[in-house]
Amino acid sequence: MNPRQTHGKVVLISGAAGGLGAALCQRYASAGSHIAAIDLDAARLDTLVTDLKQRGTQALALVGTITDPASCQAAVAATLSHFGSIDGLINNAGISHRSLLSSTRIEVIRQVMDVNFFGAVHLTHAALPHITQRRGFIAAISSVAGFSPLIGRTGYAASKHALHGFFDTLRSEVEGLGVSVTLVCPSFIRTGIGAAGIGGDGAKASSARLTTGGESSAEDIAERIFVAVAESRRLLLPDRTSRLAWWLSRLAPQRYASIMKRRVGAEFDDAPGSPL
Repeated sequence: MNPRQTHGKVVLISGAAGGLGAALCQRYASAGSHIAAIDLDAARLDTLVTDLKQRGTQALALVGTITDPASCQAAVAATLSHFGSIDGLINNAGISHRSLLSSTRIEVIRQVMDVNFFGAVHLTHAALPHITQRRGFIAAISSVAGFSPLIGRTGYAASKHALHGFFDTLRSEVEGLGVSVTLVCPSFIRTGIGAAGIGGDGAKASSARLTTGGESSAEDIAERIFVAVAESRRLLLPDRTSRLAWWLSRLAPQRYASIMKRRVGAEFDDAPGSPL
């Protein structure tokens, strides 16, 4: 599917109310796509969809949680009822956490996996038959942490690594049916996911977060995702940091780990049981 073929297509986007999700809604809307936007935040979702409609886009607000399979099935059913089809799905919703495993409750790991991994599984499973019928596309927003280690993010990294196993394998099942599957691995984006991260006890994490000073805008990453999906690319490393991390973690994993520890480890210098 090239960019000129997105007009009139129905795209379902999770985590749509803000950050990268909202930027993706706006980008696909600008190409003439119809938008089905799902998020837990009803107020922000309503603001987004109202704005899209005022710009002439056909848009549908779907308030629901991707951690509930029934909610995902209902979102897909509502999209089909409203638009008649689903051409694409972008699994964007996610949460982050920051804490060493030694000070992390196991329930936090489960929560992160439930949102980041199983949420994408639930929504993809519900939408897949309809996307297959339309020979459409599926995209999943992973991370540099989806292919390399990241200190203090054991649950987050595990959830993103799991996405790769799931969607790379799904691709092998559906590419022969005309469905493309794209994994997206950005490094740092100016969105609210850092501020929305949770700590080892499950409460909102402190405001400190990993940053390089070279964060990409959500709009820039959305544009790169739009093009990569249109080109049916399997993997998108949308920024310089993600590309460097990809190659360094493969060609010199110990060197990568050393650099990563220096840059991230300071977050946890005062943490109980920290070896850093």
